[in-house]
Amino acid sequence: MSVPYELMDPGYGLAQPLCDLRDGQGRDVGRQPDNLVHGAIRCHRRAAWEKRKARRYRHRVNAPPAALLDARYRVGSLLARGGMSIVYRGTDTRLDRPVAIKVMDPRLAGDPAFRGRIEREARSAARIDHPNVVDVYDQGAVPSGAGTGLGGDGPLLFLVMELVEGGTLRDVVRARGALGVPAAFAVAEQVLSGLAAAHRLGLVHRDVKPENVLISRSGEVKVADFGLVTASAQAGASTAGMIMGTVAYLSPEQVATGSADARSDVYAAGIMLYELLTGAPPYSGDSAISVAYRHVNSDVPPPSEIAGEVPPELDDLVLRSTRRDPAARPADAAAMLAELHRVAVRLDVPRVPPPVPPPRPVEEQDTVPAGPQRMAPGATAATAVAAAGSTAMSAALPGPGPRGTRALPRPDDGGPAPHVRARRRSRRTFVVGTVIVLVLALLVGVAAWWLGSGRWTAVPSLVGLEATAAQQLLADADLVARVTEAYDDEVADGLVSATDPAPQVELLRGSTVRITVSSGRPTVPDIAPGTPVADAERAVRDAGLTPVHEAGDTDDSDSVPEGAVLRTDPEAGTELRVGEPVTIVVSSGESDTVEVPDVVGKDFDDASDILGELDLDAEGRSAIPFLGRSDGQVVEQRPAPGTTVERGTTVTLVTV
Repeated sequence: MSVPYELMDPGYGLAQPLCDLRDGQGRDVGRQPDNLVHGAIRCHRRAAWEKRKARRYRHRVNAPPAALLDARYRVGSLLARGGMSIVYRGTDTRLDRPVAIKVMDPRLAGDPAFRGRIEREARSAARIDHPNVVDVYDQGAVPSGAGTGLGGDGPLLFLVMELVEGGTLRDVVRARGALGVPAAFAVAEQVLSGLAAAHRLGLVHRDVKPENVLISRSGEVKVADFGLVTASAQAGASTAGMIMGTVAYLSPEQVATGSADARSDVYAAGIMLYELLTGAPPYSGDSAISVAYRHVNSDVPPPSEIAGEVPPELDDLVLRSTRRDPAARPADAAAMLAELHRVAVRLDVPRVPPPVPPPRPVEEQDTVPAGPQRMAPGATAATAVAAAGSTAMSAALPGPGPRGTRALPRPDDGGPAPHVRARRRSRRTFVVGTVIVLVLALLVGVAAWWLGSGRWTAVPSLVGLEATAAQQLLADADLVARVTEAYDDEVADGLVSATDPAPQVELLRGSTVRITVSSGRPTVPDIAPGTPVADAERAVRDAGLTPVHEAGDTDDSDSVPEGAVLRTDPEAGTELRVGEPVTIVVSSGESDTVEVPDVVGKDFDDASDILGELDLDAEGRSAIPFLGRSDGQVVEQRPAPGTTVERGTTVTLVTV
């Protein structure tokens, strides 16, 4: 008798052993299932097969339950792996909520200084209560091995944090590249809000980068990993492969001295904003040392050199936040957030939701174990293998070649007739095929529309509308508005006077349209006497008028120095048409003539001082010859008061 093999029984879905049988005269009677063999002829392997089946069944039933970390947290699938830690999906069995469990690298966890530092940093990070910061729930250390489900040597140091269903900002940038101005504002605003909450508590992140910014499927942006880099640096971790902070985002002072404060986070946020606008960080190189060298010795270039749609105001914000001198940057994330808001208001950036990460590949998604399946009556072994998707089951089937006698299928027990089952299968096939055809037709139609006219949109007519209404129309047309103001003789203040491009021009969706809002007719600016001529001309030009200054446009003045602006003609506040001339009158300094003041009734000395201030000479003469005083009280003066004379003229004062 040969060794039995297994065949799938269509009637019960169980594996039945078959034997090669011979009768009493040694003649071959073929293969028969062991349960159909009677009398003394039996398969001697039957008992052994049943024992193996019992062991397999007992192993499946008595499999050990899922292990718990710290007798509370059930460790699930792997979410992420980094240089310092591994992140698992987990469940808090006490509160019945999903969590993220970050298990530290054993090489760091074995350092007592690191363990103490991570406990303090975890307590500090747990104080941050802000919707844009990942919450820290718990922290602890347990022995590795038994009861944890995790291997390794030494203690297992772990953090339990809020689980953010989604991905990282790195996933978004990798999938989309440059995000554009509105989406970059949406992400940077929430990142800076979370950092500002930490800075108010005196906490510094030290490792702001896209990998540490999580974005949920609903568009919530959260900053993660507060305190981990600080703890690692304080513990002196220098294991190969564990770079404390990504060098592409490190501030110059972190590279040069290792010190960091809130302004270091501002620098990293500025580098990250640059990457959101351009699709890549400003510095790259063959080694980390070359990138760090450029951070220390080079100024970050403006993003508009790569992304032409970035406005100058946003360039200035990126450059201010990435100054090599920390004192030249915004003081903290709250100050940078305030500047970001001012730029957004000035540019009238539309508010859009943050971009969400792309869906994870199927092979990285969590799977749910399939329940037990029962084979339908009449199904073949090949059908069962295809439905279950099991390679192990297919390996148990007999290979090609002669198979001997097979067990007959059992008759149907009250099931539908074969022609009914065939009709039902035909209907299902027709419905499925129709749905597939309709879906394909829809996809082809959408793709054709998008590749044809769907990507394009027309500039609406905006002239004469209020600025807010014009911006709303552009947003409805999937266009971005950039507002500028200009004086206009015909269009009232606050209304759109022009657009660039012109109305009805076809543009790609997401393009920028410049709208010019009228400031009304210009008025002559108020220029203070004594202002330099160049500043006065600039003020007149800024007011939409033409400054005029010729050689003869001068006048004498005792109070305004020579060469400075004396007044304008027309005077300040006069409304003119755009570009009309405004004459700038310049002081020629003091006059060569002066008006004689009235000094009658004053003592001679006082009158002489008054005349001297006007460059006039005083000469005393007594009213009574040989008897009066030449330095007494003035009773008469010649020339008379109010007379215009040249400077240096002598005024005779008659005294008594």
